[in-house]
Amino acid sequence: MEDRNQTKYDKAMVNRLARATGHLKMVKQMVEDGRDCSEVLIQLAAVKSAVNGAGKEVLKQYMEECVEEELEFQDKEGLGKLKKGIDSFIK
Repeated sequence: MEDRNQTKYDKAMVNRLARATGHLKMVKQMVEDGRDCSEVLIQLAAVKSAVNGAGKEVLKQYMEECVEEELEFQDKEGLGKLKKGIDSFIK
């Protein structure tokens, strides 16, 4: 049984997070430069989309790697962590 605390994320996940980081840095620079509000909002939407996409991928990976095992072994603590993570992500 693989340790669930040692999830291995693929390069695509790293790229998603790099894209979100780049968008967020751009927002900061735009605000510092006094750019138009509509441009800043568009860039913030890109940040939100990139972060949500990364979150969805983490959730899918968790479900593929852990949920079946947690159900099989009736791991209530693991399922509780999943519920808490989903609640936090959806807020």
